[in-house]
Amino acid sequence: MIRKSVIAFFLIALTTRTFAQQIGAEGLKQLNFYQDSLKHLGATIVNNQNDLARKNANYQFIKTLVAALKTPFSFDFPFDSVKTVTLTTSPDQKFRIFSWHVANDDGSYRFYGAIQMKTAGPLKLYGLEDYTPLIKAAEDTIGDNHSWFGAQYYTIIPVLGYHPYYVMLGWKGNNDKSTKKVIEVLSFQGDKPVFGMPVFNGNGKRRDRIVFQYARQASMLLKYVPSQNLIVFDHLAPPDKKSADRPETYGPDLSYDGYKLKNGEWIYMDNLDMRNVPDDQDQTYIDPKLTERPKTTQPIRKKKVQ
Repeated sequence: MIRKSVIAFFLIALTTRTFAQQIGAEGLKQLNFYQDSLKHLGATIVNNQNDLARKNANYQFIKTLVAALKTPFSFDFPFDSVKTVTLTTSPDQKFRIFSWHVANDDGSYRFYGAIQMKTAGPLKLYGLEDYTPLIKAAEDTIGDNHSWFGAQYYTIIPVLGYHPYYVMLGWKGNNDKSTKKVIEVLSFQGDKPVFGMPVFNGNGKRRDRIVFQYARQASMLLKYVPSQNLIVFDHLAPPDKKSADRPETYGPDLSYDGYKLKNGEWIYMDNLDMRNVPDDQDQTYIDPKLTERPKTTQPIRKKKVQ
């Protein structure tokens, strides 16, 4: 572990030095100025109790972010002081996604985001427009950046092949009763982003994306295990049979399911043995209001006899 940490440190130091040489002192100064502005605007978006003040700050945030990204070589600037935005870069370094949310007074959220492509020339940026209220069948809908099923992404998984695509894990929030998480698909057609693809195969059905909903006071594991090409997640269950049609009451039942990558598609697997799943220290994203996983009265599913 120490050797890996040392190597990582030197790689970061080398990357930082190369970036500084590319952008120059003036460009770096400009990006740091923009970062400071974004940091303060982000704090207003999250902490201000006034709904109009949050939305006005978000409007200024978007304008400032776009201006910052127009700075040459901005793709390699980490914006690591802006804690209110989740910034995730694809492992192949082809693009990165900025995603964040603004809370509404009724406990719901609206999501905002942008895809920045890595280019040697002018900025190539796709704004993401949250279309959630108008999407009636989220798991069976394909859209573009103007009809986005908004979420805040923390993991990007590249799937290479004849038609390459990326799987993204994200936190979606929902309302004052329940929270959602999503397994999303992003591809590029004609250099334009497309969200959703029928690559999830399970329970006799193909889905364009996977959406989970559960009680707001609960927390849910959703992570990627690279060594097994496996997305693993808590199995969600109602507290009793009477609540089976009320996903806002669901919570983890201490068993686990997953999707495993096979021949370019993701095959559903239930009752995973977590003892065989290594802890890769993947980042997970939960509602920041939650500090610990609450106890649940959900029944534990018994494993099937092989």
